[in-house]
Amino acid sequence: MKQLKSRRGIVGIEAAIVLIAFVVIAAAFSYVVINMGFFATQKTKEAINEGIEESTASLQLDGTATARTGAGGDIAYIVFPVKLSVGGGSVDLGEDSIVVTVYLPNSTLLDIYDGVNGEPKVLNSTVLSSIGDDCAKFFIYNGNGNTVLELQEKAFLIIHLGPGNEMKSYDVAKIEIKPGKGAALTVVRTAPGGLLPDEFIDLS
Repeated sequence: MKQLKSRRGIVGIEAAIVLIAFVVIAAAFSYVVINMGFFATQKTKEAINEGIEESTASLQLDGTATARTGAGGDIAYIVFPVKLSVGGGSVDLGEDSIVVTVYLPNSTLLDIYDGVNGEPKVLNSTVLSSIGDDCAKFFIYNGNGNTVLELQEKAFLIIHLGPGNEMKSYDVAKIEIKPGKGAALTVVRTAPGGLLPDEFIDLS
């Protein structure tokens, strides 16, 4: 009789050990499942935020686009102001962060951006001549000396169309500015008729 009671106790202990093992395994499995759920949720949130940032333009046009004709009467320089979009974060305008493309009737100028320049107070021939043929530069105003465009700052993009790529009367140019993050800013402008040499004009 004593041997039977002893055997029953051993069976009970074995059953308890098996039960505890099942509980521990279930708890570990539940932890893994919950952890994977949190990880998937976090990745989904990051993907949504990145998608919103990529689909929202970081820059917007902030005023009138102007142009300057050369000695032959064709448009050689295009100038337009930009600022940060409402709710947009700061944008690095460094040479490695921006891509500027100009689509013209007879040619396309690819990746012509040449970085950020100083802060001239007067837009004259000296400033314009500092930009090479078929190049574009940003000039940041109210800046703090770096290449990052912030909320209180404003920038002017100046594009120099080299010989053979100048805009003639009624030509249409499409300028695309693609920052490192966010949608591209696209500006389409038409040259007016009756262009005269060496004058500033508004582009519609």
